[in-house]
Amino acid sequence: MSTEKKFASQADLEEKKVTFEQLSEHAWAYTAEGDPNTGIIIGDDCVLVADTQATPAMAADVIRRIRTVTDKPIKYVVLTHYHAVRVLGASAYGAQQIVSSEDTRDLIVERGEQDKASEIGRFPRLFQNVESVPSGMTWPTMTFSGRMTLWLGKLEVQLLQLGRGHTKGDTVVWLPAERTLLSGDLVEFDATPYAGDAYFSDWPQTLSNVAALKPLALVPGRGPALKGEEQVQAGLASTGAFISELYASVKAGAAAGKDLKAVYRETYAKLKPKYGQWVIFDHCMPFDVTRAYDEATSHVHPRIWTAERDQAMWEALEG
Repeated sequence: MSTEKKFASQADLEEKKVTFEQLSEHAWAYTAEGDPNTGIIIGDDCVLVADTQATPAMAADVIRRIRTVTDKPIKYVVLTHYHAVRVLGASAYGAQQIVSSEDTRDLIVERGEQDKASEIGRFPRLFQNVESVPSGMTWPTMTFSGRMTLWLGKLEVQLLQLGRGHTKGDTVVWLPAERTLLSGDLVEFDATPYAGDAYFSDWPQTLSNVAALKPLALVPGRGPALKGEEQVQAGLASTGAFISELYASVKAGAAAGKDLKAVYRETYAKLKPKYGQWVIFDHCMPFDVTRAYDEATSHVHPRIWTAERDQAMWEALEG
């Protein structure tokens, strides 16, 4: 908790090793040691990409790897949620359709610009080619509410909203025939959930809804791909434990009348021994505790993070 702690992920400048692996007959995972993941589905006649990377320059590496296994056109880009590191690479794919939930589109309208500025400040390494991002927002060309089915030839791909968690717009991509799931940031593995836009009260139930599908393979938002029912359940359980333990600590502190800074120090100390080795732990905790404190006290819905609010919050809790 020293003043040496660099803001967000500004100290994280080390390049990550990329893994591109097949999880089931039609699904592939692009993972990079805790950086944001991309899920790929290669259908009969086209390709679907879920979560685009932070910039078109980073997306180019995903495309290069897709082209080692198929030359089918990339027809669909799915945004599992609205965060900049997930969506700003979209233009690189030349997709016919960019698909999101209605709720995700609403968040882009309401806070996309602020989030873009905020995330570029938090993740200098991911946005080192930020000039390759077209100006303006990444807009879906197609939206849905609750569920939608896409057919990649004869391959059925379901887009499902299973509840609020990481954001109110969270969408998972589900291959029912192969029981393979692309979860976005609803599920992480050996990586700290970012909860600045979260619904702590809803997230555990949403994870139960994911578990009810009984996935055999899962691409989490960050961390290695999960293979086999046991590993998938471990990823769901560890994400749920982090969310529940953090919120329980914050709620108890708020109920006792403690201020945010006291609650932050207490919660950080409680969670550090168990989760401190997870990727982006120090980056996420101030944002997560601030949102949890808001939810436990007076703000049902997440407040908008701006680059200025990020810095002020960090200074108040870490300064």
